Amino acid sequence: MAKGKTELNTSKKNLPNLYKITALLIIAAVALYFIFTNFGGSEKKTDEEYMFKKQGELTFQDTNGNSLTKIDIQIAQTDFDRELGLMFRKDMNENRGMLFIFPDIQIRNFWMRNTLIPLDIIFADSSKTIINIAKNTTPYSDNSYASTRPAKFVVEVNAGFSDKYKISAGDKISWDSLK
Repeated sequence: MAKGKTELNTSKKNLPNLYKITALLIIAAVALYFIFTNFGGSEKKTDEEYMFKKQGELTFQDTNGNSLTKIDIQIAQTDFDRELGLMFRKDMNENRGMLFIFPDIQIRNFWMRNTLIPLDIIFADSSKTIINIAKNTTPYSDNSYASTRPAKFVVEVNAGFSDKYKISAGDKISWDSLK
């Protein structure tokens, strides 16, 4: 009997090491999973998935209703599309932009994390009147660019676009979506 107790005590002494080895194996397995599945994503995004997809046309109008310019737009109206925005885009044609449509009206804050190109961020209220413009935003920045009043719509265009076409607070936006 004494021999059995000694073997049992020896086994109990090895349990902490067994737990450590098991924990290390689990950590290694999880790490390998994330490495081989692109950090938990289903697949690696391709450049094509970040390419512009025309979903409508947006017109900028001055306070008198005169057209200032028109652009093709990609529309972001789901949580995922709004979070992704124009991140990872290497460039964007001058006559293109992204329209963000939100389900509610509130102060909007945008940042440029993972956004490779400088932008003008145009904030508009529920009547589609431009509230303010964050001009020439800094790529890769975590700085917050905010609307000065509650906004329902945001348009992102290339930096310098609003100056080039004399777009300013008080002007309006309107758009047609493609079906």
